[in-house]
Amino acid sequence: MTVAVFCGSLPGSDPQYMQAARDLGDLIARQGMTLVYGGGRVGLMGALADGALGAGGRVIGVIPQALVDRELAHTGVTDLRITDSMHERKALIASLADGFVALPGGAGTLDELFEAWTWTMLGIHFKPCAVLDVGGFYAGLRAQVERMATEGFVSHEHAQGLIVGSDADQVLDAMAAWQPPSPKWTTEPPPP
Repeated sequence: MTVAVFCGSLPGSDPQYMQAARDLGDLIARQGMTLVYGGGRVGLMGALADGALGAGGRVIGVIPQALVDRELAHTGVTDLRITDSMHERKALIASLADGFVALPGGAGTLDELFEAWTWTMLGIHFKPCAVLDVGGFYAGLRAQVERMATEGFVSHEHAQGLIVGSDADQVLDAMAAWQPPSPKWTTEPPPP
């Protein structure tokens, strides 16, 4: 299984975020999975890759040339792929991944997570999407997803299909057990 992880290129204000990134990379590698991520050497991205590499794992980094030019690429990964744009980067990561996990991060992390989750809802792909809720970082997001379902903007099935957990082992296990939604979910609006 190849797991795409979206996360911040900054370390965040709490050291537990960097530790969670290192630990997730280590866990992915120890479980024999391949990590694919945004290719950065800094912040949570760098810690994630270093965690997987330190455990002997395979790490695919995907980074646009503009960020390579700013010397932000992690040159120690197993396979570094350089794209022309952020759009190409996201598309390549999506094509390589069997599932997606978001660690804490900023707007880019949310953009990547929501695009992957939306593509599952629309039937563009059927891949599990998860959030590793480190220290309650995503409590507000969980509440917002529930509100979107309650207000009729997302089906309850799709809202429940976004895996959220605070334990990395349990999140990866839930992703492995995840079943794609039935085709009718992607073609029929939710009931009134």
